[in-house]
Amino acid sequence: MAAELPQTQFTALVTGANSGLGFAIACRLITEFLETRPLSETLILIVTTRSTRKSDDTVSRLQLHVDRTVRKSRGQSSEKERPYEYARIKLKSEIVDLTSIISVQQLAQRLQESAHKIDTLILNAGIGGWTGVNWLNAVWTVSTDWVHATTWPTMKIAGKGWLAKPQLAGQADGKATTSSEQRQAPGQEDVELPLGEVFTANVFGHYLLAHYTMPLLSTTAANGIGGKIIWISSIEAHARALNLDDFQALDSHEAYESSKRVTDILALTYGMPATRPWVSQFTSTVNDSSEPKNTSPPKMYVTHPGVCGTAIFPLPYLLNFLMTLTFYVSRWLGSPWHTCDPYLGATAAVWIALTPQSQLDATEERDGIGKWGVATDRLGNERVAKTEVEGWGWGGRVGEPKRKGRKRGVQDLTEEQREGFVELGRDVWRRMEEMRNEWEEKLPPARWGLKL
Repeated sequence: MAAELPQTQFTALVTGANSGLGFAIACRLITEFLETRPLSETLILIVTTRSTRKSDDTVSRLQLHVDRTVRKSRGQSSEKERPYEYARIKLKSEIVDLTSIISVQQLAQRLQESAHKIDTLILNAGIGGWTGVNWLNAVWTVSTDWVHATTWPTMKIAGKGWLAKPQLAGQADGKATTSSEQRQAPGQEDVELPLGEVFTANVFGHYLLAHYTMPLLSTTAANGIGGKIIWISSIEAHARALNLDDFQALDSHEAYESSKRVTDILALTYGMPATRPWVSQFTSTVNDSSEPKNTSPPKMYVTHPGVCGTAIFPLPYLLNFLMTLTFYVSRWLGSPWHTCDPYLGATAAVWIALTPQSQLDATEERDGIGKWGVATDRLGNERVAKTEVEGWGWGGRVGEPKRKGRKRGVQDLTEEQREGFVELGRDVWRRMEEMRNEWEEKLPPARWGLKL
């Protein structure tokens, strides 16, 4: 008698999965799903890229990874199980430009039409906005303070005032502009406010995608649990980088670091009473307030990959090799955060995605809500580890035990700092919802074929 095909589905969506950390997250999801989940479960893995060519290439490479993983696991699988290991992984691809609100809406509409519940939404795609290296700074800081300089570098040169392409008009060329160019465009200042390219790619586009797919994330499963939203942040989410008077960091050379600080704040204050007025709007799944809401909203988490070599920082091959080598030296010198390899950097995000909700809830109840990073020992043995966040500590609790891998100069958490962080969360959530509402009013009324 032929074995039965898998009966239940687990759906994960990973943005920016064509290379680097995103591709590693997709690969690790496949591997750990096959190793830890029963034969009765199928993984539907949806990966997003920005073009058809990248989508086709990504799916092909992921299928090769499935083949290698199944062949490698033959020692653990019985003869009857092996044919169905392949059938347990369903790969799908979608195209989206996260700097285009309309593109995000179109993706959300396609996902809703597919009617798949999304169990895990991993918000990984992003850009750095860096243009080069201050070599004098690099040589001096690395030679005098190797580990700190390669963990929280100051040598990167970033652009300033980069804007996403216009959302309402002039979209045909698809080119990003600087803030001065867009603001000086004839009549453009009367049509729309500028959107920072780094901010939109890293934060706002993902924020909108999560909101528009909320019905799929919130659909009550058999166990009564909604899905998970997982932000991919960075160890470089500096508190100094975020300026509420320049929320999108258009006038800053730290747009990337500012965007990651925003993701930290969104995730860590998501479940607080102080942010509930705006979070409830974000998680709303109905347009008619009279409709009953019998769904459970998703949980929200923030992770980071440690320090690993990816193409987000543009360097020629030789310099990229040397950069990765300095990361390995930092690990050998005792840094806990230098994962070096994106596959190791994917550990925390995949752990959050596949760990049962009850276990995550128990961990947060015991240790507090925190930012989950990936740490390693000198030999590269990876583990998930809480990461200190400025103004929040490791779990939002005053008096927590100090841990290895602290950024130099960070103060121990005080009650005043914690209250300030919560207040900052109120401001950030309010601004995000105001931006969303403002743009939805500006976009053409016919933007939706369906009510999403």
